[in-house]
Amino acid sequence: MDIRSDRQKGMSYTEIARRYNIDPRTAKKYAQSDSRPEYVLSEPKASKLDPYKEQITVWLEEAPYSAARILEKIQEEGFDGGHSIVREYVRNKKEQFEEKATVRFETMPGLQGQVDWAFFEDHLVLEDGKWKKLYCFLMVLGYSRMRYIEFVTDMSTNTLIRCHQNAFRYFGGYPEEILYDNMKQVVIKRLLKQEDSTLNRQFEDFAGFYGFKPVLCRPYRGQTKGKVERTVQFVRDNFMVGIKYTSLDDLNGQALAWCNKVNGKVHGTTHEIPFERLKKEGLNPLSREYIIDRINLRRVQKDCLISYAGNQYSVPAEFVDKDVAVVALDNMLAAYYAGKQIAIHRLSYQKKDMVVNAQHYRKMTVKQSFDIENTLLDGGNTIDFPIRPHDLSRYDEVL
Repeated sequence: MDIRSDRQKGMSYTEIARRYNIDPRTAKKYAQSDSRPEYVLSEPKASKLDPYKEQITVWLEEAPYSAARILEKIQEEGFDGGHSIVREYVRNKKEQFEEKATVRFETMPGLQGQVDWAFFEDHLVLEDGKWKKLYCFLMVLGYSRMRYIEFVTDMSTNTLIRCHQNAFRYFGGYPEEILYDNMKQVVIKRLLKQEDSTLNRQFEDFAGFYGFKPVLCRPYRGQTKGKVERTVQFVRDNFMVGIKYTSLDDLNGQALAWCNKVNGKVHGTTHEIPFERLKKEGLNPLSREYIIDRINLRRVQKDCLISYAGNQYSVPAEFVDKDVAVVALDNMLAAYYAGKQIAIHRLSYQKKDMVVNAQHYRKMTVKQSFDIENTLLDGGNTIDFPIRPHDLSRYDEVL
């Protein structure tokens, strides 16, 4: 009706087309029409890009690739179309991603925590007579918003584990799962699917010991663990401004006091005090301690043996090709898998000894013919040390 009215007022089809952003021929058709146009849905025209659109969407969700890079990737898969169609599709998909509203993700009590590192490039600390760079470990509980920070001078796997343990003690327990980005202390090889990724063996053993699940965030999706990301910025803007400290212990003492202060105030999102909500978290209790300083990971060989301090010790046959944690305490050596003790031996202080429990080979020997002897159990350097459960109470108390 507006187009017909403008035409009757003397406007040309070109002027009408420019005003309504349509083709002049369309303006003419509407201006001369005796009735309202009826729109009929029609099948979209086939495009050379159709077979690749789903894969392009997956790639763009993975990372913000450019249209030129997307073109290269689909050309490797056989696409023979032009650049313009790819550029247009990629631009539209990116606009759709940007327009999507980010929904606030609220977790159930005791379900999730988030962990991240922060590097404070403008700060140093004197340790062992040397000035060292300053890093900060941060953990946030998703439901209660309880925050814990700790400053360190390295970001090794052992340091990460120690910081986790300190955070667990501060919270009084730990959640069912913890979110991480692609930090090398947690994941060695990150693939699109978490189950295809390779986790750091030491950290995987630590998580298995306590039974929490490490969850890896998708690359370039910082909002997935936005709670800890905001805490990083909060520490920069609130705690570190004008900070003065004489040592790492002094700094961490101030950090702990800061945690107590912010966890005792009403949180801006939940409108509740984190310390009060912590009572509803229902965290897993700390019933035992992971002894990081005395634990080593060992791969079980095909002969059911692990190496430790120049000697070999047996473990049950079902753990062949698996990584087990080895703990040496009080002249005893114990092997653990997923937090469960699977073997214990008397430590040998010789070299090239084989400390073997015959029961560990039971699953292997029962499948063999009875006229075939296991020569592994022969020889003067073999020690048979059967497990005695009543001797393990003190050992388990130490753990």
